[in-house]
Amino acid sequence: MRGQREGHTDVVVVGSGPNGLAAAVTCARAGLGVTVLEAQPTAGGGARTLDLGLADGVVHDICSAVHPMAWASPFFRAFDLRARGVQLLTPEVSFAQPLPAGRAGIAYRDLARTVEGLGEDGPAWHALVGRRSEHWQDVVRVALGDKRSIPPGLLPRGLPAAAGFGLAVLEQGTRAWDARFRGDVAPALLTGVAAHAITPMPSLASAGTALLLASLGHAGAGWAVPRGGSRAITDALIADLEAHGGQVLTDHRVRSAADLPHAHAYLFDTTPRTLVAILGERLPARSRRALERFRYGDGAAKVDFVLSGPVPWAASEVARAGTVHVGGTRAQMAEAEAAVAAGRHAEHPMTLVSDPSVVDPSRAVGGLRPLWAYTHVPSGSDVDVTQAVTDQIERFAPGFRDVVVASRCVPAAHLAHHNENYVGGDISAGAATIAQMFARPTLRPDPYATGADGVYLCSASTPPGPGVHGLGGWFAAQRALRDVFGITQAPSLQP
Repeated sequence: MRGQREGHTDVVVVGSGPNGLAAAVTCARAGLGVTVLEAQPTAGGGARTLDLGLADGVVHDICSAVHPMAWASPFFRAFDLRARGVQLLTPEVSFAQPLPAGRAGIAYRDLARTVEGLGEDGPAWHALVGRRSEHWQDVVRVALGDKRSIPPGLLPRGLPAAAGFGLAVLEQGTRAWDARFRGDVAPALLTGVAAHAITPMPSLASAGTALLLASLGHAGAGWAVPRGGSRAITDALIADLEAHGGQVLTDHRVRSAADLPHAHAYLFDTTPRTLVAILGERLPARSRRALERFRYGDGAAKVDFVLSGPVPWAASEVARAGTVHVGGTRAQMAEAEAAVAAGRHAEHPMTLVSDPSVVDPSRAVGGLRPLWAYTHVPSGSDVDVTQAVTDQIERFAPGFRDVVVASRCVPAAHLAHHNENYVGGDISAGAATIAQMFARPTLRPDPYATGADGVYLCSASTPPGPGVHGLGGWFAAQRALRDVFGITQAPSLQP
């Protein structure tokens, strides 16, 4: 008999990040009893918004803050966040790149306006990024697939777009990346997006990240910001799960198999290391060794600021952006990422900044507003980077220090205290290497299978990788439904 009974459920999901909740929703909508176990006091993993006590009423996004994939992901398109009351607000400027001497690259939501602003490199931007944005659905099918099969709907219509995307990745992922552009603004604008991969540049992984995210900046809702913060997405997922009989238990840490209730299927929204630590000898030796070889990447350190006003960017148009990549020129960013990969703190670290109040006035309370910032650091760094981040922003926004009211730093080494998937500060839950693009987390034909019957991995350590898209959970859940419960038709996700 399917459903929930004391001490027994059909499906247990370990971890309540977007992937774990996507898996839980999928299984619950198939009529199964689902229990989600979360170690933290709040659910959501990388999609949480909390009051950190820095200023009355001002809340901060703990990890993710800007969500181009919340509308582009096939899972969320089917789930329909907007119909569930989640307001995805679209900034006029998706992302911006401040440069020395008060200049900046501006990626407007409007492609034509972006092309015009880039001057002589505008046509090159259109050819490289604009064409991808015009065929964004095919790009998403390729970039956000399971990396083991041909994505549904891609052939034959989407093959030219997929081939074009692949060729563009090869160009921007190698030393040929400078051949297309004449000036320094357009390449810097694209490289700031590539830096989301937290890996040396150029590389195929960083190029794929850049071209996917940059193209989404000119499509759909652009780089959307949820009204009220990232928790709006988490709340919508939990509401749907509970409406279909599922439950989320917070403050419920799973240290070993003994902490798991009896179930027919288990889905782990965790890293391979955590899965092995919990199940240990229950995993086949070969699978266990393969999972233990999974590589984690470089780290990020988080700084949450409270400001008394907008960031005083030297290039005023930057103030319209929902996301700002603070790293300078392409060469400067590549140098900074190379230093981190070599185990050093960069003199001018790659820093990502978002002021949600630019598009969501409700986030400003009593004249104060949150500012979200990450900087890239060596894995396991315990350095408080508040001063380094402040200095980096100040380079392009003179007077920034004067609007800082309060701040809090979480060093890379401490990020795992808030989310165990962020090993050493690796917010991608796995190194962004070419090998781990296609063998994530192992070389198994089914990347979500673990070798143990009824046990699946569904975190960002599985395809398609990091991001708030829910696809790792959705893909893994469909396999569990088929293999364990004989349910071959994926349930509808519509409200």
